[in-house]
Amino acid sequence: MAFRPLGDRVLIKRVEEEEKTKGGIIIPDTAKEKPQEGEVVSVGPGARDEAGKIHPLDVKKGDRILFGKWSGTEVKIDGDDLLIMKESDVLGVIEK
Repeated sequence: MAFRPLGDRVLIKRVEEEEKTKGGIIIPDTAKEKPQEGEVVSVGPGARDEAGKIHPLDVKKGDRILFGKWSGTEVKIDGDDLLIMKESDVLGVIEK
């Protein structure tokens, strides 16, 4: 199924963290926090101003981003757990 967010929304796939600590201790799923890092899967066309002009988003498909702990709405698309959030909820892009 294809999904395209509307307006200034982005579709994010969380990036899973390591299940082991550096010392080799395995962290169970119940003790792990949800990651605040993700990869942009899809972006909307952009936000509209009062005149109706569309302003494109700063993030693009494939960007690695950081977002707030309680940001976005969780959805399940084709069996994948994803997040939909406004671009303003994105804290920044991780550059390589």
